Formats: sequence, structure tokens, C-alpha cells
Amino acid sequence: MPKLAVVDMTGKKVGDITLADEIFGITPNAVVMHAAVVNFLANQRQGTQSTLTRTEVSGGGKKPWRQKGTGHARQGSIRAPQWRHGGIVHAPKPRDYSYALNKKVRRLALKSALSDKVLSGDLIVLDELKMEEYKTKTVAECFKAIGAEKKVLIVLDSNNPFAVKSVGNIKGAKAALVNTINTYDIINADKLVIVKGAAKQIEEVYA
Repeated sequence: MPKLAVVDMTGKKVGDITLADEIFGITPNAVVMHAAVVNFLANQRQGTQSTLTRTEVSGGGKKPWRQKGTGHARQGSIRAPQWRHGGIVHAPKPRDYSYALNKKVRRLALKSALSDKVLSGDLIVLDELKMEEYKTKTVAECFKAIGAEKKVLIVLDSNNPFAVKSVGNIKGAKAALVNTINTYDIINADKLVIVKGAAKQIEEVYA
């Protein structure tokens, strides 16, 4: 079982924690993680793109010249795709890009991402993120002390609005709860910080 140090907000070690093998100690499955990331990004697409086909472009009702005898190629409309200001061939239209992944695949991808962070040494267990007011400076100093200054994902054990807002004010940092974490955010973060209570919650939910 992976055994990690637990640090406080000043970066000082205050204890150790043993994490569950079936969640934080599996062999990462790159194929499944890739599938989860592609699925996440596809589900984020708005799909609102829209351009006009030749039937939707204004004008072009009259044949520009007679069929024969002009020396020109035959044309039926000045709004055909080959004309300037004409319609678009196979014009993109609003559509839904989202699709669902199998639940087992999603869970395996999440466990693989968590285990990968443990293997790479990029998972930090924080004793607690104690916030009683909106204070971005406090969170920034905490991240610096524990060695998480770039892109950071911190998983909280409770929905503390002071902590969530303060973390959100830092460029590259994002706060999440146990029920909102996803494979993409974990992989995208340089450092994954998990509050000690949240680590236990993850084990309860995904065991």
C-alpha cells in the first residue's frame, strides 16, 4: 500500500497516511485514461457552430446567364458554393458532441490517474486547508510551502466557500470535491493535493 507523508499548510510533516492499493496503487492504464480525457473534452464542446448552405444564403434565385451560347460554363445560381458569397458545402450545423463512457471504464480511468500521480511523486496529502475568510495570499503561501506552485488541483473534504474562492483566484489552481473530480483535471494538474479527509472519502466512494 502506498504510504505518503501528511503535511500542514506550512509544509511541515505532521504524520503519515497509508492509501488503499485498489485506488492509489494500481498499474495505470494509459488507454483507458486517454478514452476518459477524450470523452471529457467532447462533452465540454458547445456544438453551436453554424454556417449557411446554398439554400440558406440570401439571393441567387435568378439564373446568372442563359444555359448555352455565352461561352461561360453553365451556372444555375450565384449562391452556389464555387461563387464568392456562395453557400458552404457540407456546412457545419449545431450538434451534440457528448457521449457516455461505461461506468467501469470511468472508474478505472480515475483510479489510474490517481495511481499515476502517486508513482510520479506528484500527489501531496495536506492535513487540512483551514480557511475562515477569503484570503488568496494564504492559499498561495500554502501551495508554495508544500511545493505545488504550478498547475494545482486540490481535492477538499468539504465545500468550504472561502477555500474554493481563494483557490480559484490563483492562476492554474482549481479546487474540487470528491464527487466532482475527474480524470482530465487530475492528469492536467502538475500537482495533485488531497486533503487528508478527502483521501479517506475517495477510498470509501471508489473502493
